[in-house]
Amino acid sequence: MLIAHLPAGYLLGSAARQRSAAPGIMTAALIGSVLPDFDMVYFFLTGGKIHHHDYVSHWPLFWLGFAATALLAIGRLAPDRLPTAAVFFAAVMLHMVMDTVAAPMLWLAPFDWSKFELTTVPATYSNWVVSFMLHWTFALELLICVTALIVAVCRNRRVGGRQQA
Repeated sequence: MLIAHLPAGYLLGSAARQRSAAPGIMTAALIGSVLPDFDMVYFFLTGGKIHHHDYVSHWPLFWLGFAATALLAIGRLAPDRLPTAAVFFAAVMLHMVMDTVAAPMLWLAPFDWSKFELTTVPATYSNWVVSFMLHWTFALELLICVTALIVAVCRNRRVGGRQQA
C-alpha cells in the first residue's frame, strides 16, 4: 500500500464514530492506520538494507500482543478510553491486512519467518513506485481513497446543513 492507509483509517474512524461518542476515536483511527510506517524513518536512516516490513513495527503478532495487554489495562484503569484504544489497535491491524495485499508480511514472527502476501507486484519498471502504481492492486487503493473522499464530502454536507438550519 502506498496511499490508502490514511483514507482507510478515516473510513474506520467514521464507522466507529457512528457507534461510539468516545473522544478521540477519529484521531486514534488515523494515527493507528499509519503508525507502523513510522519505521520508514529508520529504514531510510540505515540505507534501506532491510525491508521495513521485516521490522518489529510491522509484525502483526507484536501488535496483537501489545493490543491484548494494553486493552486489558485500559479496560481496568480507564474503561471510558477503551473504545478509542480498540479503534487505534483495529486501525493498526487494518494497516497490516492492507500491506498483506501486495507486500510480504511476517504474520507469525518471531515464531515463524514465513512471509505472506496475497499477490506479488513484479518489478516491471525500473522504478518500484511505477511498478506499484501500474499494478491492479493500486486500483484498490484508489477505490479506498475515493470512498473516503465521498464519505468526507457527505459528512461535511450533513454537518454544514445542520449548522445552517
